[in-house]
Formats: sequence, structure tokens, C-alpha cells
Amino acid sequence: MFRPMPTPRLLRSRLATLWLAGAAAWLVPLMPVAAAPKTVCTITINSPDEREVFQHHLPADQYRFVELVRRGKPDWLAQACKAQVSCDALVISGHFDDGSDFYTDRIDQQEHLPTTELESAACSSGCSGLFAQLKEVYLFGCNTLKTEARQAATGEILRSLARAGHAPGDVDRLAALLNQRYGQSNRERLRHVFQNVPVLYGFWSKAPLGRTAGPLLERYFQTAPAGEVASGRPSATLLNLFGPTSMTAVAGLSSSDPQASFRQDVCALADPAPGDADKVAFMHQVLQRDMPDVRLFLDHLERYALALNPARRLVPAVAARLGAIQADHATRDRYLVFARDVDDAGAQTRMMALARTLGWLSPAQEQAEFLRMVAGRMARGPLLPSEVDLVCSQQAASDPPLAPQLLALRQPQAGDISHAAALACLGSVAAHEQTVQALTGSREADIEMAQLYLRHRRLADVGEVRAVATSIGRMAAVAAQVRALETLARQRLADPDSLQAIAGLFPRARSLDVQRAIAGILLRADLRQLSRADLARSLRQYRLKSRDGNDVIDVLIRVLQQA
Repeated sequence: MFRPMPTPRLLRSRLATLWLAGAAAWLVPLMPVAAAPKTVCTITINSPDEREVFQHHLPADQYRFVELVRRGKPDWLAQACKAQVSCDALVISGHFDDGSDFYTDRIDQQEHLPTTELESAACSSGCSGLFAQLKEVYLFGCNTLKTEARQAATGEILRSLARAGHAPGDVDRLAALLNQRYGQSNRERLRHVFQNVPVLYGFWSKAPLGRTAGPLLERYFQTAPAGEVASGRPSATLLNLFGPTSMTAVAGLSSSDPQASFRQDVCALADPAPGDADKVAFMHQVLQRDMPDVRLFLDHLERYALALNPARRLVPAVAARLGAIQADHATRDRYLVFARDVDDAGAQTRMMALARTLGWLSPAQEQAEFLRMVAGRMARGPLLPSEVDLVCSQQAASDPPLAPQLLALRQPQAGDISHAAALACLGSVAAHEQTVQALTGSREADIEMAQLYLRHRRLADVGEVRAVATSIGRMAAVAAQVRALETLARQRLADPDSLQAIAGLFPRARSLDVQRAIAGILLRADLRQLSRADLARSLRQYRLKSRDGNDVIDVLIRVLQQA
């Protein structure tokens, strides 16, 4: 078909259109494009003050907020991983203190976040997105970046190094290296969790409560340069404002850090991805290392071993690897020799429990090891309160008495209430009576040991309760009398004669603290067992005046009158 030639004017128009289109194509990459909003993830365990201030001041078109906690759903962190949430900044608000978990003091909430759960998420390839893009983490909790080591090389470790042939100077140097690797201060543990994060804000001591931190953050946002949050650069403004409250900033662990290999060890057991067979094989490798390394890695070993339930143990590949550990007699012998030398009774007990879990000890052998340990510590002198507490915790009141077996190994020192308390917890009736009598004695240490014992065991019968109440009335030292009454209060008295004996102490008391302790016992009791009108009259007549105004005595009087 014939087409007419375009006119010069039409040609110029088409050329101009083509030129503009080409220019536009070149100019598009040069034009500014609106950046995607940054994601601020929040984990609100306790106070919402910090989260609310961040939300109020950060522009909605530049920052979006995702609260990870889902009330009433304990697997909320796992769900955030599953949803592939990716965070640019993370704000955690909760009490931290000893570094075991973030928790709340609010009675209407139950949420908490164990540090081990954070470790598992950080180690998991299935949860890499949650932390991978992080630029900053705000840790609003006490001691989150505390530098004090959570554990250190103890006496048995030093002795083990010396037995291995190291010179005294080398022992100290190696112990320092072990402390550096395994000390796991709160700061180092959270640096391990938030690997490669440029900035971690936290507190090396006490942190301000939310009602104080909130106004400080308000001042920060009023003066800070725009865009600082999730920039990956430490804020001098924030650190200056919170500096008096112990805030500091550090970087997360880097892959080149000397501690990186230890993180790999932790992740080998904490990462959910590897199969149990691989984890058991790794555990075997750790157990074959020098025993000081095994002792300082104990937390991670026992945590995984306890999580390995019977069904998982029966998987053929897992059972084979566990069988290899059980058959490794050389490692078993080294482990048990070291465990028997451990200074701390709690740590020695845990090591023996792990040995039983690994098949190196039968339950009867573990029990025998425990009794030998207690006997050995009794031979040194009085037991520590922590050691008596351990004995009472290990032996339930309903278990068959083990006192005869312990007595076959070691006779107690006459008059030593710590020895008596341990034997009483192991079922000795005579030791029980001796320990209870110490509650109303004159020696401070004996009273404290009796109190510790009675936190685990109840008084034998009504007659014993009455006898203790009568003895408390004869005590001369006010402070000891108050402590004895507080111990009796935890027994939850219900017998009318026992309650009447306690009430009878009130008119004879010459200390307001003693009267308050008596009132505290009666307030917990079933007052229907008493003549309430007579008791109220006695309280009003004999109560000692308080400078504080209303106290527990007044509360008890009102309860009696209302009844």
C-alpha cells in the first residue's frame, strides 16, 4: 500500500518525541525514590513506656512498628521467626537482673523471654531474618550489659590444670583464657545473640524503670538529629542523657572476634536445625576435651541432654551415638574423677546427674555418689546453708529415708545443727527433733539453719507446733523471736490449740515487731477456730502503739470485727 512521505514538520515532531522518551529513560534512575520504611520490632515484657515514646516520635511514613509479643501465646518468638519478620531496630523492655531471662513484675502478665530462647533464635538458620538486618538493639533492663563474669575457673579447674603438668604461671594464664572464653557475662552473652549488630544499647548496672526511661526518651527525641534510630551509629545524645543511669553501647560479636568459635559451640546445640544424631556426636566431642572445658560448658551440655526425651533417644542414629558415649570408658573415668573434685556441691550434683543421663551412672550409683559427697563435706566441718538446701531439695519427704546410708559413711558432729538438718531432710526422726529445737535456741546460725530446714519440711504434728509456740514465748532475743514466728507462719497453722497458743503470746510480747509477727500468723489462719470477739478485745487492749499508724495488727482487728 502506498504511504505518503511525512512532512518536515511531522518529522521534527516525531524526533522530538523520541528524544524526550530517551531522555526520560536515562533520567529515571537519577530521580529520588522514597525509601521503604524501617521496621522497629518491640518485645514488651514489662513496661510499654519505651515502646510508646518511640512510636509517638518516629514518623509513620519512615518507621513501622511490629510488637513481637503475643499475650497468652508462649511461642510468640518462634511465630515471629516463622512469619519471617525482619527488623531494622529492636526494643526490648523487661527486668533482666541475673541475665537468665527478661521478665515482668506485673501480676496481670505472665510473659517472659529466657536468654536461651534468644540464643536458639539467633543460632537458627530458620530465624535468620529476624536479626539479620538489625542495626540497633535497645535493651531496657537492669544489668543487660553488665561485664561481670557469670562463671569463672574454680578450684577444681586450677587443680586439674596443675595435675596435667602445667607450671604455676601457666595455670594462671590458662585459667585466664578459660575465663575469657567461658565467663559469659550478660554483656558477652547478648553480644553473642546479636552477632554483627553495629550498636547494642544497654545498662551495666541498674536501669531506670519505664516511668523514668520514658521522659528521658522524650528529651532524646526533642534534641536528637532526625534519622538516628536504626542508623547503625551510636547516638551521643542518647548516651549522654542515659549516662548517669549506667547506659553504655557496644557492638555485637563479629565473625573475627576471638569469641566467635565459642558461639559456634553454643549454636551447635542451640540451633534447632541439625538433627539429634549430629548434636549428640558434637556433645561427645566436647566431653572428650580437657575437663576444665567440659565443666565450663556444663550449662549447655545438660540443657540439651535434658531436652532429649525418650522418644528422640530411640531413633536408631541417635541411639547409636548415645551408645558410643556410654561405651567411652576413658572419657567417663576422666569425667567422674574431675566431678568428684568439684568444689561447689551444686555443680558436682549436676555433673553426676549428667553422667546418669549419659548412661555413665545408674540411678543407684548416682545416689551413692551424692551421699559420698555429703559425707565428705560433713567431714570438713559444718555444712554451708546452700549444701543443706541442696540435700533437702534432692530428697523428697516421701522418699525412703537415706539417713542410715549417710550415717554408715559419716557420723555427724555433736551439736552441729547443719549436720542435723541434712540428716533430718534424709529422714532421720532424731535429727528432725534436734533441728526443730534449734529454732527457739539462742545461737543465730542454728536458728537460721532450722528456718532453712522448715522451708522444706513441716512440723511433725500438732503437739510439736504447740511446743514450738510455747518455746517462742520464752525466747529473750526479739529478732530471733520474730524470725521464729515468721518460720511458724509458713507452716500454715490450722489447729485451734496451736492458734490459741500463738494468740496467747500477744499480751506478753514486749516488742511491736513480735506483735506484728503474731498478727501475721493469725491473719493467715482460719479464724473461725478462735473466739474472735475475745481476740479482737485482746489485740486492742495489749497492742503496742505504732508510729507508722495502721499496720497488720489493725488489719487483723478489722477482719475480726467484720467477721
